[in-house]
Amino acid sequence: MNIGFIGLGNMGSGMARRLIDAGHTLTVYNRTRRHTEPFRALGVAVADTVRDTAAKADVLISMVADDQAVEEVVFPPGDALHALPGGAVHVSMSTVTVVLSRRLTDAHRECRQHYVGAPLL
Repeated sequence: MNIGFIGLGNMGSGMARRLIDAGHTLTVYNRTRRHTEPFRALGVAVADTVRDTAAKADVLISMVADDQAVEEVVFPPGDALHALPGGAVHVSMSTVTVVLSRRLTDAHRECRQHYVGAPLL
C-alpha cells in the first residue's frame, strides 16, 4: 500500500515509523524540512510538496496542528484534494472542528475520494 504522510511532529513521526516497520511504502512531507531527514536516511521518499505526497497515495494521512493547517494541506495552497487519486482515502488525524470535518467529507466526496476523521485526543 502506498501511503502519503503529512506532518512529522512528535506524534506523526512515531506513527510514520510504525507504518514503515509494518512494511508499507511511504512518501512523507513536512513543512519544516529538518523533520524529514531521519526518514530520508531510512530510504523513505521525501516529497517536496503536499501535492507530490498525495499524488500516488492509496491512503493519505495528515497529522497537523489545527483547522487552519488542515485547510492549507487539503485546499490550496497545498491542494492535496486535487492531487489525491479517485478512490483514495484521506485519514485526518488532526483535531478539527465539526464544520471543517463536514467540509472535508463533502469535498472528498465530490472528488470521488473517501475521508476519515480519526483525531487523536
